[in-house]
Order: sequence, then structure tokens, then C-alpha cells
Amino acid sequence: MMKHSSQYNLKKSLLWALLIAFSLNITACGSMSTRGKSTALGAGIGAVGGAVLTGGSALGTVGGAAVGGVVGNQINKK
Repeated sequence: MMKHSSQYNLKKSLLWALLIAFSLNITACGSMSTRGKSTALGAGIGAVGGAVLTGGSALGTVGGAAVGGVVGNQINKK
């Protein structure tokens, strides 16, 4: 039981670290276009979503980031 709790805490800490790092990264992108910001935001949200849905697997995180980035990019397409 201790191992399960430890893994949960590690995943939760990793998720918070990703969210904080992504938030700091977005604030540093003031010169980016709206479309570029949407792409980055979509990728970040997708990465977090992919990590959560797949239990933290690298493939799920990368896949989520890729899908989120494409969706974010297409939202502001003109």
C-alpha cells in the first residue's frame, strides 16, 4: 500500500511541476503571435491531459502534447 501512495504522490508532484513550468513558459512568450500562444497552450494542456489519462506514461504525455498542439494551432487559424 505504501508503494501505491508513493507513486501517486510522485505523479501529483510531477503534474504540479509541469503546470508551474508551463505557466512560467507562457508568461515569457509575450512576443509570440496569438496562434503561437494557442499552439503552446494546447500542447501544454494536452501533455497534462495525456499524462493524467495514461497514468504518467511518456507516450501518453507526448501524444497528448501533439494532439493538443494541433488543436491549439487550428483554433486561431484564419
